[in-house]
Amino acid sequence: MDTISSKPHAVCIPFPAQGHMVPMLSMAKLLHSSGFHITFVNTEFNHRRLLRSHDNDLASFPDFQFMTIPDGLPDSDDMSTRDIATLCQSTMENCLPHFRRLLSTLESSCPEIPKVTCIISDASMSFSLDVAKEIGVPCALFRFCSACAFMAYLHYRKLLEKGLFPLKDVAQLHNGYLDTEADWVPGLKNLRLKDFPSFNRTTDKNDIMFNVLMSHMDRAPMASAIILNTFDELEQEVLAAMASMLPPIYTIGPLPMLLEQLPVSPVKSLSLNLWKEQADCLEWLEGKKPQSVVYVNFGSLATVTNEQLTEFAWGLANSAYAFMWIIRPDLVKGDSAKLPVEFLEATKDRGLIASWCKQETVLRHPAIGVFLTHSGWNSTLESVCNAVPMLSWPFFSDQQTNCRYVCTEWGMGMEIENDVKRKDVESLIREMMDGEKGKDIKRRLVEWKEKAVQATQPGGSSFVNLKRLINEVLVPKRSAELSDDLF
Repeated sequence: MDTISSKPHAVCIPFPAQGHMVPMLSMAKLLHSSGFHITFVNTEFNHRRLLRSHDNDLASFPDFQFMTIPDGLPDSDDMSTRDIATLCQSTMENCLPHFRRLLSTLESSCPEIPKVTCIISDASMSFSLDVAKEIGVPCALFRFCSACAFMAYLHYRKLLEKGLFPLKDVAQLHNGYLDTEADWVPGLKNLRLKDFPSFNRTTDKNDIMFNVLMSHMDRAPMASAIILNTFDELEQEVLAAMASMLPPIYTIGPLPMLLEQLPVSPVKSLSLNLWKEQADCLEWLEGKKPQSVVYVNFGSLATVTNEQLTEFAWGLANSAYAFMWIIRPDLVKGDSAKLPVEFLEATKDRGLIASWCKQETVLRHPAIGVFLTHSGWNSTLESVCNAVPMLSWPFFSDQQTNCRYVCTEWGMGMEIENDVKRKDVESLIREMMDGEKGKDIKRRLVEWKEKAVQATQPGGSSFVNLKRLINEVLVPKRSAELSDDLF
């Protein structure tokens, strides 16, 4: 691959949300390091947010460029994440012609750019399958969730066929109905209706999220390949069950561990945080005793009420441990976060409240002892990579599924009830930081981390699967050139 024209060219298009953009960027970096030209496609709305959070310093490079398409929603200068249900419907209904036009532009008016040879698409942007077919290139769908959650999503239509969706009435949300076992989902042990990704919890048969996701899952078999950010040893049983249902599945996680092996470069240092990172987080952690700090972050989409915020606050305060708490500007939906003055006074010497941070770096710090998390999949894998025990308070989507397997099957954490109470937060933090169960969880996580390390090292399952994905799907004609040295 000595000339620009001979390079394979991957177009990477994530769903326009933080938790989807970050792993897609990781995938793009790995492909770039393997010799690919990269076009990374953001929505216009999110790209403006990125430029503001990066002080307009979001660089493109000759062989790694950012391009944009509209998301179909009215233009806005708001810095908050768009309503997810509306965004899901809009991207499905409106993005296809814009994406088609972008690829046509790449083909016709940019002679210095290599011909597009493959598309890596978020599974929630499945319109990309149509464009890939039109231009005759493979399209791999990347699903940014656990294999367990993906399998549950794949059975949304079965929920409908079995009469389990929609709910008959709202009482079923609270009367124990959701504890009903779903033993008909292959590869998922001890799954209950409440452990499905949460969009089944509605009486509305026209619920946008349920129907949009069911539609995307119906299209998954059309893909050239399915990519999952997980590793075989963690989800072996469900991956085996899934293998007969879908195109070839390539597990290439945890992505942070594969990225660590890339050489230092400007592209490796690229970041796609939609909020400006607060610089003093790591400084604050310096000097803290090992495993002495509770790190709290509910991710990029979860919202809480001010009442829930207050319960978490007093649970943290009463636990008597030091803590770092990430409170996004839009964490409290439709309002600003209002922490009690008494709480702020009581914890001023042992607490740091920040608006955003580089989470991977924070979790890597030896001072972190517990991660109080929403159980998003990126956060879960980052905990595994750093052997940090989890206190899980799932908000929506696949977080319920992740929480179930983290806490009951993999032994990585403990769950906080949805109706959060300060006494429960306090007691669970104490148990996780110094109790016997917390010590057992830490031991298991050290073992899981070692398995993740093995999977991502040369010869490990995820390392080999990335090579196979490139050689078998993305550029099969160049397999001889790419097979020996990915990075």
